[in-house]
Amino acid sequence: MIIVSNTSPITSLSAIGYLNLLHDIYGTIIIPVAVYEEMTGLGYNVPGTIEVQTLPWIEKRELKNRLLLERLENELHRGESETIALAVSLDAERVIIDENPGRKKAISLGLNVIGVLGILLIAKQRRLITNIQPLMDDLITEAGFRINQRLYLYVLKLAQESNQD
Repeated sequence: MIIVSNTSPITSLSAIGYLNLLHDIYGTIIIPVAVYEEMTGLGYNVPGTIEVQTLPWIEKRELKNRLLLERLENELHRGESETIALAVSLDAERVIIDENPGRKKAISLGLNVIGVLGILLIAKQRRLITNIQPLMDDLITEAGFRINQRLYLYVLKLAQESNQD
């Protein structure tokens, strides 16, 4: 299974201590060079910096076909553009991306998109975690993850952690 990830899912899950969920669910995660550089080229560590450099199940890949990348860079940030272009070129089964513009573009190109909240739902289904709500709360407070109230409540309902029907 080929899975390509953008920066924010790695940093968000690392910030709350649950990066291992990506490995538990998907095995190997592929990141483009731009994502690797976003995380390692700042001169200081962000959550996930050490992990992308050391974990054997996170593979850095260079994008060969730059044509799609050039089109995407007119609309998206470099990391998102390279993530999507790499996913297309590898015919990835899934791309992990959270930002709305990137998600919309990836879907328009026929990619199967999931974000951190979807990862948490899968993790709960597989009993890798017991509750989603404390992790969503940690994402908000520890990782600066933005989620509107409607989506927050919807995820809780899907996770069967909501008292509302």
